[in-house]
Amino acid sequence: MDAGWEEFGWERLGAGVGRRRLPGWDATVGLVVGDDAALLFDAGSTLREGAELRAQAQTLLSGRRVTHIALSHPHFDHVLGAAAFAGAQVFGAVGVDEVLMRDRDVMRADAVREGVPEDEAGEAVDVLVHPHHLVCGEWTLDLGGRRVLLANVGPGHTGHDLALLVPGVAGDGPPEVVFCGDLVEESGEPQAGPDAIPSRWPAALDRLLELGGEDAVYVPGHGAVVDAAYVRAQREALARRFGVA
Repeated sequence: MDAGWEEFGWERLGAGVGRRRLPGWDATVGLVVGDDAALLFDAGSTLREGAELRAQAQTLLSGRRVTHIALSHPHFDHVLGAAAFAGAQVFGAVGVDEVLMRDRDVMRADAVREGVPEDEAGEAVDVLVHPHHLVCGEWTLDLGGRRVLLANVGPGHTGHDLALLVPGVAGDGPPEVVFCGDLVEESGEPQAGPDAIPSRWPAALDRLLELGGEDAVYVPGHGAVVDAAYVRAQREALARRFGVA
């Protein structure tokens, strides 16, 4: 299955683990493959983008489908493509379902303001997928021959930040890969919008570092993969920025 990642613009991070940096906002989506199931971490910014990701994943999976989706946080560039994955079980942090229902108009306006065509933004919000499973603390998923961990590590970037820990395969790639969502950004300064919880953000990064450890690869919501030292430095920068110990 690992053959062909680069053909579709995916970066292979280890055996059965990869990510793609999407055009537009440089948002990351991740794919983790087990023997029986496949998990997508985030789903793109429109139904069109989600459909493209679905088609690529099915090719990489030799015709199998994505069975699970984890949404890192409730911002349009990470969630609006989820409805393209019919039948997938969707996971999010506790409370994210309420945000997605309450803030539909906000999400549509954010997408249009950032350049999504109004008709595409409206269509995606109209069929917005809400999580079937809400993660409080940690949730282990068995993908068949591979177990991964969803961790509710927020609040921070938003009130509802979910991370994914993927243990490595001996002899192939790093010992762990941590998908961080927008708790970590590499291509620019971390964005703190009106739904950010600045006082808790540094602690969320402490939790990410506890999950992955010193030798893990950390995958930001936007930008190139980083190491633990980068995450630690961003943690300290956020603490200074927000006046948090």
